[in-house]
Amino acid sequence: MADNLPYSTSVGTFEKMLDKIKAAPAPERFTQDFVGTKLSMKGGTANACIPLLKKMGFVAGDGSPTSLYKEFRNPAKSRIALGTGFRKLYSRLYQMNEYIHDANDQDVLGLIVECTGSEHDNAATKYTLSTFNMLRKHADFDNEEAEVDLMEPEKDDHAEKYRNPIAVNMPQQPSPQQGKGINLSYTINLNLPATKDIEVFNAIFKSLKEHILEE
Repeated sequence: MADNLPYSTSVGTFEKMLDKIKAAPAPERFTQDFVGTKLSMKGGTANACIPLLKKMGFVAGDGSPTSLYKEFRNPAKSRIALGTGFRKLYSRLYQMNEYIHDANDQDVLGLIVECTGSEHDNAATKYTLSTFNMLRKHADFDNEEAEVDLMEPEKDDHAEKYRNPIAVNMPQQPSPQQGKGINLSYTINLNLPATKDIEVFNAIFKSLKEHILEE
């Protein structure tokens, strides 16, 4: 059974609409009024692009822009978003060749004819190939996110051990209360500075020893 493949009868209009979508604020509903008023594109050929945007996953059934639509408006994600929409639009061709976006025109044309059952010189066949080529020209099909290598600062084992709080256990002291031998102890947590200068630590512990530990 032959399948119908989506196409635009005015590829230039569709290409122009995609450019305008990037610049215009995203609407609550992508309607003919939005196309005519905000995108300044009037006429049947412009309105006929709306079903294509829905098939690409840019516009939901209720007319609301999807997350893919919003990604397409992001210059950093635009080409990848279009590539995702392209795969949705031509999912049938991808079932026939998973690398259809890299195929030459002759191979694409052959699969279009095989899929639709139409003739090579049929108007619909030509429109389908033209729409296909326009979209893949602007799309990026490498959907793998680039790995970002984050350089971590080199750790110094000597300094690192002083960055964390250090617990100092105070010696037990007999309580003078009523001459009873109750031993008390307590712990002091020190937050030491992150430094490699050993003299800083020597000074801290010397002061601690003189003023606290020997009381």
